[in-house]
Amino acid sequence: MSRQDDKELPFYFGASRELFGLFHATTAPASKGVLLCPPLGQDQIRCHRLYRQLAHALVAEGIAVLRFDYYGTGDSAGASVEVDWDRCVADTITAANELRVRSGALEITAFGARLGGSIALAAAKSGCLAGLVAWDPVLDGSAYVARLDDMQKALAVDTQRFTRPRLTSEVAEQWLGFATSDRFRRQLVELRLEPADVPMLVLDSLAVTSTADWQSLYADSEPKVLALQPSTPWDDLHRLELAILSHPLIRAITGYFREAA
Repeated sequence: MSRQDDKELPFYFGASRELFGLFHATTAPASKGVLLCPPLGQDQIRCHRLYRQLAHALVAEGIAVLRFDYYGTGDSAGASVEVDWDRCVADTITAANELRVRSGALEITAFGARLGGSIALAAAKSGCLAGLVAWDPVLDGSAYVARLDDMQKALAVDTQRFTRPRLTSEVAEQWLGFATSDRFRRQLVELRLEPADVPMLVLDSLAVTSTADWQSLYADSEPKVLALQPSTPWDDLHRLELAILSHPLIRAITGYFREAA
């Protein structure tokens, strides 16, 4: 095994070793750690490569990193139909503690894209996070569910992917290939995020037509938002199989931590 492989350690953790993680160690002892909180569904698949690139970039800055999968996602135990909002938040808290133990770093910041940013925000207080970087976090769960429903309906009759329209029974309770539950749907529809009580940077790469209210995440303080271009095609069905990559995002995050050092 190479030294690089030694620095990217796959392992299972959690009360029953049900969660999968990849720990990216630094050469010297790290004073800071970053927890990479993934989005869900197709967003998680499309961001996989970017998360790995980001982990390597942060390690190069002397920051220890943990990538992980929530229960019911990725290589963790459970099926996608078992994904639960409260469990995702609890898994994030568990992962933050795991990163502290493995890295020795006392200051843990979380990064998350889309629902990953929303989950990290919900876990910030209980997880004792020192800060948060959220990339296009989901604020309106009801609108998010509606967009997934619309994309699912369009996908079912997409002749570029299927020779015949999919029957309703074939795609019932699915979002873009991932089985989901009524419980999780309700949790997202009822999603209400409290303002951050930790330093927070929002990376905004939504389309110019977006009406995201980032101010709601900052209570009475001035929102810290960095716009990224080009916009990210989260909801573009024609690019569903393409990885989401963003060198501007990696530069922005590594620069953020470099300035904070």
